Amino acid sequence: MAAKGRVTIREVAERAGVSVATVSRVLSGNYPVPSATRTRVMRAARALDYVANAHARALVGGGRKMVAVVLRQVTSPFYAQVAEGVEAEAAERGWVCVFGATAGDPQREMDFVQLMREEGARLVILVGGVVEDDAYRERVAHYAHALDSSGARLVLCGRPAPDPDIPALVVEFDNEAGARAITGHLLSAGHRRIAFLGGLPGNTALDARVAGYRAALAEHGLPPEAAHVVDCGLGRAAGHRAMTELLKSTGDTGEFTAVFAGDDMVAAGALRAIADAGLRVPDDISVVGYNDIPLAEDFSPPLTTVRTPAEELGRAAVRIALRDPEHAAGAHHLLGTHIVVRDSVSPPPPGRAPK
Repeated sequence: MAAKGRVTIREVAERAGVSVATVSRVLSGNYPVPSATRTRVMRAARALDYVANAHARALVGGGRKMVAVVLRQVTSPFYAQVAEGVEAEAAERGWVCVFGATAGDPQREMDFVQLMREEGARLVILVGGVVEDDAYRERVAHYAHALDSSGARLVLCGRPAPDPDIPALVVEFDNEAGARAITGHLLSAGHRRIAFLGGLPGNTALDARVAGYRAALAEHGLPPEAAHVVDCGLGRAAGHRAMTELLKSTGDTGEFTAVFAGDDMVAAGALRAIADAGLRVPDDISVVGYNDIPLAEDFSPPLTTVRTPAEELGRAAVRIALRDPEHAAGAHHLLGTHIVVRDSVSPPPPGRAPK
């Protein structure tokens, strides 16, 4: 889809059948205008996807030095670290940040992106994994072209672009490689019955982690049926519920000796459920996580996990987009991950190690 040029106030006036001055009065909201006229103007502006004052912003440098960050939630440690990275990098360059949380609601996301476009944000950063369906692909393509047409840039942070040809910068980390490495760590410790807790089919980040988990099992010669993926989503409560059910369904630890949690908060819930069942980590069950949130080293026991460059992800999103804005569109930058070994993994208990 080709980006269209900026819509002018004159085009809105022609479509509404009124003067440019009338359109200006309606959009400014500072002058009395008949209700029927206001309705015609607003309908024309929406139909043309007109951004108020886009022409004025172009004259003064293409918009405010503003970065808009769209997050699923602000309570997640991972999202908070990404946001801190964006804020730090933007502040060093004299830019300001505006944050919005969507709770995963596509309409709230769309409304916030449109508001930031109207307010003249020059970077709009969407953070975190998503369910990549047709509706998402259409929505992101619309964001990218609409922002590009008004002189702004879309940055996808921690999620892939649905189409490499849309004018968006992608900055993410290698979820699959991290998952493969942490599963390999469990396998090297002697585990063969490893459950993955925290699947969410269609979510780009979690699908990649599941793929890395399955790949590591295959690399160690285990058959596909050795994989046991529990689709419970993310969060401490989800991890606690899923782990409790897993323990009940398998007779404590009968079918597995280790758990790979989809993120550290899932691991926190799993640790609580294991303790509630009177079991010990890592003596009875080993547990690993993903992200290495600041609290992970204070878990009981301290959690072995995958460190993702969350703060650097936010910093890189701003730095790369501002360093070379003309060539950022369509660029893809992949950051690395690494394992942090603590105290939540040991070899399988005697009698339960693979023969």
